Amino acid sequence: MNEQKITGTIRETMPSVVSILLSEHLNKITRDHHPAAYPFFPAQHRSRVKAEMVAENHTYAGGGSGFVIHESGLIATNKHVVSDPNLDYTAVLDDGRRLPARILSVDPLNDVAILKVDADDLAPVSFGDASSLLLGEYVLAIGNALGVFKNTVSLGIVSGLSRSVSAQADPSAPPHELRGLIQTDAAINPGNSGGPLVTLDGKVVGINSALINNAQNIGLAIPISAVARDLQELLEHGRIRRPYLGLRYVIVGKKIAGELGANVSGGAYVTGESPHDHGVLPNSPADKAGIREGDLIAMCDGIPLTEDHTFQDVLESAQVAQTLELSVWRGGKDRTIFVTLEERKN
Repeated sequence: MNEQKITGTIRETMPSVVSILLSEHLNKITRDHHPAAYPFFPAQHRSRVKAEMVAENHTYAGGGSGFVIHESGLIATNKHVVSDPNLDYTAVLDDGRRLPARILSVDPLNDVAILKVDADDLAPVSFGDASSLLLGEYVLAIGNALGVFKNTVSLGIVSGLSRSVSAQADPSAPPHELRGLIQTDAAINPGNSGGPLVTLDGKVVGINSALINNAQNIGLAIPISAVARDLQELLEHGRIRRPYLGLRYVIVGKKIAGELGANVSGGAYVTGESPHDHGVLPNSPADKAGIREGDLIAMCDGIPLTEDHTFQDVLESAQVAQTLELSVWRGGKDRTIFVTLEERKN
């Protein structure tokens, strides 16, 4: 391994990495208030952080990471890092500057948020191509480890590709599924949330987002393509727009499809999660297009719907106002239904 290449990449990337401090104004605190824990990482060691990390009229509530994605002061991080509306956020730059950060927009489908600081001299990272990553390729994870150790660097390899996990804010919160993730054994600690995953040629290929509890060296990163798309949406439309379909479904195989009387290899069976749920959400694009509860949608735009290619994967690459062609089995007949995606509101 070329150590000079590693140190050169770190030296090149570090000016673009920021630590994100979470703090709460003292006049917002009540006796019964408890700072929120991180959805995908354990809560930080708040009591161990030195008082000078935040202003005198604030109390420290945690820390995360981020990286500059546009010279106008735009910073990418995880949505779960900045999920508490009661907290104030400060970006600590590599040169020591502390700048108030405000949330510009969040991605309702992915764990991505974009912040803005008032600075126009920042160095954005170079985006890479996560789809070209190879198993065993070396990568660097950079971030604010434990919310205390600013710009910590760890080295590892790409351990897996296209991973899927369900993460929760806490045991009572609904699970949030993340798909297409990069798995790495580079050490990712609490506080690394939102930091970059970087190849040895200095290209950011992912945003560090999760670790697996009770496991050793299993960290997960969202491919950088999600950040690149969100940045483009923000620059063009002033917000992150994501497409909305309005379906609940379960993926079934050929056996169950046959039991339903359909001569297809499987697909998405439209049904609610419980008798009280709607399989087709009222007034959604799916509802307007005529999709019904009990429909079996075999294909979308000619591609079979399977466990490896769900509607979530379709929406990941789709655009607002895009029209999808659905191959639907209903009542013993095949039919084609066209549905036009709308903008997701939350």
